Amino acid sequence: MPSPMPVCITAYTATSALGAGKAAHAAAFNAHHSGLKPLASTGFGAAPGASAPLSTWVGHVDGLHEPLPAPWAHWDCRNNRLAWLGLQSDGFVASVRAAALRHGAHRVAVVLGSSTASIGATEDAYRHLATNGVFPPQPDNPRLHTLHSLVAFVQEALELTGPNLTVSTACSSSAKAFASGERLLALGLADAVVVGGVDTLCGSVLYGFNALQLVSPEPCRPFDGQRRGINLGEAAGFALLERGTEGLRLLGCGESSDAHHVSAPQPEGLGALAALDQALNRAGIGAAEVDFLHAHGTATPKNDAVEAQVIAQRFQPHTLVSSTKGHTGHTLGAAGALGAAFGLMAIETGCVPATVGTREPERTIAPYLLLKPTQRDIRTAVCHAFGFGGSNSVLVFGRGDAVK
Repeated sequence: MPSPMPVCITAYTATSALGAGKAAHAAAFNAHHSGLKPLASTGFGAAPGASAPLSTWVGHVDGLHEPLPAPWAHWDCRNNRLAWLGLQSDGFVASVRAAALRHGAHRVAVVLGSSTASIGATEDAYRHLATNGVFPPQPDNPRLHTLHSLVAFVQEALELTGPNLTVSTACSSSAKAFASGERLLALGLADAVVVGGVDTLCGSVLYGFNALQLVSPEPCRPFDGQRRGINLGEAAGFALLERGTEGLRLLGCGESSDAHHVSAPQPEGLGALAALDQALNRAGIGAAEVDFLHAHGTATPKNDAVEAQVIAQRFQPHTLVSSTKGHTGHTLGAAGALGAAFGLMAIETGCVPATVGTREPERTIAPYLLLKPTQRDIRTAVCHAFGFGGSNSVLVFGRGDAVK
């Protein structure tokens, strides 16, 4: 059934290896440009005991060397620096403050997804301990070294006092933040919700995925028959949800759990299909009415094979499908918010990103996969976010006139 309450997106923004803000991303998409670079060129060091960094490529965001402004020095870490950089783009802070004036700061909630939060700062602290025999001063700030540090920092920086929530369900985290934000509005617990996600590169993630043999030594190739795995990336994506029917709309959300395996997706894609069907039903549209699908498309063997099955079972080849992991890397807990921003950009501007790095798409996905950027009138967009361990979330966006 359709969502009971109309939700509009009154502001949104994205920051990734392609740059800060929507204009930087549109320029990169139109140029078919990848933001990936070799890990060794980014300054990230080797794992303890290793002689050199991993041989892989990453979506590294430049400009995160400056600490946070003095009022928020107690929240300083790479993840929160990226959040701060992301908040400055596309007039997002001004939009949130205007919403706080309309509704009251206590009626604006914050719901963000992250899978790493401030873990990079914790790693730095232990490296300092190993070298100097003592922890640096920052570990004396326990709140920084928690998963909730991102939401706490963003709420404080935006001067909001409403409900706040951290979602950490791996790669579906920030897509689920949209669904949680919609529920807060529907329940009357908030009148506006800042949703999104932020994740940054850190050793635990880089070497953890490498231990699972999922990290590609070359730029990733989503849905390619010769794909070799993921390139990790970092990103910040934010959106402001409010009740309304005009402009850009969140039409529907779907969520499910495979309950199949600790890391591998359910082989027939049953959980992903359940989330997709739920989102389309709540949006009140059929798969044939979807113009653009932003795929999860991680370039791992199993994820891409299962997702290709799901797409082929529900969509017709006129639906444009892209994975942007070759542009930005896999940004983990921020991937859902980043995909949402790219879907919203396609609706708002007609700029549809293509899949970078893919040479020979697998047969199942080949009729759908967009390999060159295009301009197209997009009225509805679906965004997949399929998390590690089978946590699935699907979002449906559209223009106000896309709803019957």
